[in-house]
Amino acid sequence: MQVGQETFRLQDLITELLLALRRQLRKNSTLQLDRAEPLEVMIGVPANANSNQRFLTAEAFRSAGFHVLGMLNEPSAASVESGHRDRAAHQGQQGRTLLVYDLGGGTFDASLVEIEENLHTVVATTGISEIGGDDFDEALAELALETAGVTRAGRGSLSAAQWFHLLEECRERKEALNPNTRKIVVDLEPVHAGWGEVSIAVGPYYERCRPLIERTQRVVEELMSQHSERSIEALYVTGGGSELPAVSRVLRETFGRRVRRSSYMRSATAIGLAIAADDRSNYVLKDRFSRWFGVWREADWGDNVAFDVLFPRGLELPRTGASPLHVTRAYHPAHNIGHFRFVECTGLADGGQPAGDLTHWDDIRFPFEPALREHADLAEMAVSQNGDFAGQWIEEDYSCDSSGMVKVAITNKSAGYRREYALGGWSGKTARVSAAAPGKRDWAQRHRESQA
Repeated sequence: MQVGQETFRLQDLITELLLALRRQLRKNSTLQLDRAEPLEVMIGVPANANSNQRFLTAEAFRSAGFHVLGMLNEPSAASVESGHRDRAAHQGQQGRTLLVYDLGGGTFDASLVEIEENLHTVVATTGISEIGGDDFDEALAELALETAGVTRAGRGSLSAAQWFHLLEECRERKEALNPNTRKIVVDLEPVHAGWGEVSIAVGPYYERCRPLIERTQRVVEELMSQHSERSIEALYVTGGGSELPAVSRVLRETFGRRVRRSSYMRSATAIGLAIAADDRSNYVLKDRFSRWFGVWREADWGDNVAFDVLFPRGLELPRTGASPLHVTRAYHPAHNIGHFRFVECTGLADGGQPAGDLTHWDDIRFPFEPALREHADLAEMAVSQNGDFAGQWIEEDYSCDSSGMVKVAITNKSAGYRREYALGGWSGKTARVSAAAPGKRDWAQRHRESQA
């Protein structure tokens, strides 16, 4: 990432931000902490965050000195908040189904959650990764410039800093809206001298936002149609972006009285995370993979490429603190080096190939040929076929924890060595080859090396 004239790794920037947060918590908060006492954290992430983003977030917290208790999808955490608040009213009732509508600053998630006493089971999750409250800020900014008569050339002349100030002004005006607001006054003077103030009727602004809201509405309708056998008690609306009055208005047009706004629009997720982190709350959350995770492999002796699904979309994740999921692959190799290209995708096309949104997750190489076991950079080595390599027996063991993060241990069982990787392309890691007794299941300590 470029900051001024300097280039930084994204993980380093986030880690520094979290280090500053940790210092502030210890220095200025009401927490009573000994110097050596760790700060525990439960992390909330968008349900559609890919595993690279999850890995980056968790590793940054750990690098900053936090003890990560777990990671929950934000709508799942919001369902815990809702279930905890309404527990007394529903005590003794049979299971009920909640559809959590979570529109945040930059993403939209919808999760169908089945609630049975203290057990919350995520039935399905979907969303839109590029829609959020930030889009409402931009819509107001564009409308303000149009109302002020600013030409396209005038807009193009705005620097990044000026555009930032404009969006901040629009965000503040947007967040001050309530159902009785009739006009929005946007001050353009701090953005550009001489542009003054503009007054915008709230109706045109809501109409400008409506197509975005309707996109989220269609996602909810599709999720409901896919699970039409379930009776949904309420559409539980949360997230800072959902505070825009037009959001509730559009949702009520379609879903009527089932729409229920959270009393804690901005903090429902945080409250749910705190409840889930408390062992005494006895809440159990069963979440699921929101995407397909797999690896591209050479097929037909290198003539084709096949996608091998390792963890399917909808697979139930282990509970926090429970043993990870495991998937194993074993085979005789056809090449001297295994090139593993891990990806996530939102769907599968005919033939099992990735479809929809696709995220490249990691790219690793493993020495099938024993003579290459000590080579650290296999990218420089030529990949070749040789019948002698088929005499090796290779085993891949994939593990997935409650946060949806994946590790893999690849072992040459014939020659007795292995490498273990915590997958995630952001991490800048290398793996050290370790000895392993042939046929013995024994995982090495993970070794990672940060890049400059």
